[in-house]
Amino acid sequence: MKEFKLENDVTLRYHDLPGDEIPIVFVHGLGCASSFDYPQVVSIGDLTNHRRILVDLIGSGYSDKPDIFDYSIENHAKCIEQLLKSLKLDKVVIFGHSMGGAISITLTEILKDRVICLILSEANLDSGGGFFSQKIASYSENDFIGYGYEDIIQESVANGNTEWAAGLSNSSPIAVYRNALSLIDGQTPTWREMYYSLNTDKTFLFGSESLPDPDYEELVRQNIRVDVVENAGHSMAWENPEGLAQTIEKAMKNIK
Repeated sequence: MKEFKLENDVTLRYHDLPGDEIPIVFVHGLGCASSFDYPQVVSIGDLTNHRRILVDLIGSGYSDKPDIFDYSIENHAKCIEQLLKSLKLDKVVIFGHSMGGAISITLTEILKDRVICLILSEANLDSGGGFFSQKIASYSENDFIGYGYEDIIQESVANGNTEWAAGLSNSSPIAVYRNALSLIDGQTPTWREMYYSLNTDKTFLFGSESLPDPDYEELVRQNIRVDVVENAGHSMAWENPEGLAQTIEKAMKNIK
């Protein structure tokens, strides 16, 4: 695993897997880590031909977990932008899942034409958050750190959601809480508005078990390519890594 020291003296850690074709940057969701979610996905099929950069966001996985960071979507994107600048990458593909989708939209807005393809899987496009971020934000920050964090981990284990429980247990409770607040608060312009306006190749993925979803038709109306990962729901990297790898490959065929 590699390290990058950010301007705030915090260390961002990431896998940088070799490949001759265009780099793909993977950005994970709330309570997860790319180092945990994507090694199997990026080891399948033609993805192995690409340089693959699996970033653990600040507060998650193996990256530093400072209490002083605000854990906003915007500042997560700025941290990744610093990393990519240090790697001197002229062109990239970005893949973002759930909260990582909102971060990826913001990052693409920063990088502009350096992003030749943006692939999102069930990304947060609007304020308000989802089930887990709303549940997390129902606590005060002190209560979440004190007992809510552990309660949600144990509840996830009891419900069989052991992968998310594992990722959550390797995330900072402060980071998880502030990430959830940032998702709920949203921003102006919205991630959806930014996404629609981006001048890059765009694909949005749903898990088949997440459908029907009203956003499917809405995204099609916005001339965004939509695809489905079969035999999977929201957690498609765990539920069907091969199917996710294939849909990522398919999305990138449009840029080759």
